[in-house]
Amino acid sequence: MATVLYITAHPLDPQESFSLTVGKQFIEAYCEANPTDNVVHLDTYKEDIPPFDADVLRGWGKLRSGSSFEQLSDTEKVKITRLEAIVDQYVAADKYVYVSPMWNFSIPPVLKAYTDATSIPGKTFKYTKNGPVGLLSGKKALHIQASGSVYSEGPLASIEMGYSYLTKVLQFYGIQSIGSIFVEGTASLEQAPAIKEKAIARAKEYAKRF
Repeated sequence: MATVLYITAHPLDPQESFSLTVGKQFIEAYCEANPTDNVVHLDTYKEDIPPFDADVLRGWGKLRSGSSFEQLSDTEKVKITRLEAIVDQYVAADKYVYVSPMWNFSIPPVLKAYTDATSIPGKTFKYTKNGPVGLLSGKKALHIQASGSVYSEGPLASIEMGYSYLTKVLQFYGIQSIGSIFVEGTASLEQAPAIKEKAIARAKEYAKRF
């Protein structure tokens, strides 16, 4: 039995979001094909994801300097404990499905915050004398991304920083099996329904082999 983290980053409901619509169809098809797997939905708009603020940085600094956890302030303890729970849940999973729109050429801020929370030395990667090494080899990921224009290829490809960013982060973790489903060109109202249906069909097929 595998554990799948279904990580969504959109504030609207699936019927209002191209990315969530395709993601929902993917995960339903996946569950049908893999009924014994454990799928955990993380809606990043509803999760408590502490940002790397002064409390977190100072708390980590104290721990690195030799202070005990009990010597941290109450606020530092709460935030650092929550961040540890987030990354531990992430490391324990076997597969990752990210679902997001492209906003300003990249991912929504809440997904960036979640990515920060999972990028912890000693958990998802480690430093060695030869440089950083990912610790999550053998796992796999998928990114479902919706955008108004086409960014996966063509003249706008050079400014696509959503899928490309997540890919680099996941590779840094040691994950090499990274797939993509792009729901692109949805700003064209005439073509949007067909674009969505094509992406749904691909998602259902991809789910069978993920």
